[in-house]
Amino acid sequence: MKRPVAAQRRIQLWDAPTRLFHWLLVAAVGTALVTGLTGGSAMELHGKAGLVIGGLLVFRLVWGFAGNRHARFASFWPTPSSLRAYLRGQWRGVGHNPLGALSVLALLALLSLQLGTGVFGNDEISFTGPLAAQVSEELSLWLTGWHHRLANVLYLLLGLHVLAIAFYRLVKKDDLLKPMVTGYKVVSNPPQPSDAPPTSRWALLLALVLAAIAVLLLSGVLWSKEPPPAAPQAPTKPAW
Repeated sequence: MKRPVAAQRRIQLWDAPTRLFHWLLVAAVGTALVTGLTGGSAMELHGKAGLVIGGLLVFRLVWGFAGNRHARFASFWPTPSSLRAYLRGQWRGVGHNPLGALSVLALLALLSLQLGTGVFGNDEISFTGPLAAQVSEELSLWLTGWHHRLANVLYLLLGLHVLAIAFYRLVKKDDLLKPMVTGYKVVSNPPQPSDAPPTSRWALLLALVLAAIAVLLLSGVLWSKEPPPAAPQAPTKPAW
């Protein structure tokens, strides 16, 4: 007896803002990693890449609540029941599967920690974070140490992320990259409704504005501790 053929349909999965965020984050994180390993004069670009990452993280946070259906955290937030269903082969969702969602959330959390330790950090050689002057030197150095330690964890997570993509492509025949480029994916028996709705212009504007404000705050231009210029002193009269 033949098994019924699963109905397949091409759906719009990832909207343009989500896809643009993803690839900009890839470029910014790659730049930060390369310049961090290079050191020296490259640290200036390292700091700028960190500010871009900060803006992107804030954008994704807002988009995770105000964006389209598949981009919202509520649509892929991993729960014990969804994890059990996935491990048993019973998960039938679209977008990030529960294990993939854990990977995405872990990367976003780790990048946030790296950003926080970096902007307050100071390696005493070639880089001083834009907000380092807002904390004590002792705390700044302590945060710098954690920035370096967490970088090793970041390498590990990124490596696992790439291996998972390769595993899904080669073993499970599920291309995870193509939908992040085109926005579309062919799925079997998609749940209804499955297509991502049109992008909300107001939600997108809100996410962009808050991201720009975050970059401005992280850059330190609003938190300068430089003392005001001293008032000119009146010339003293000679004693005679």
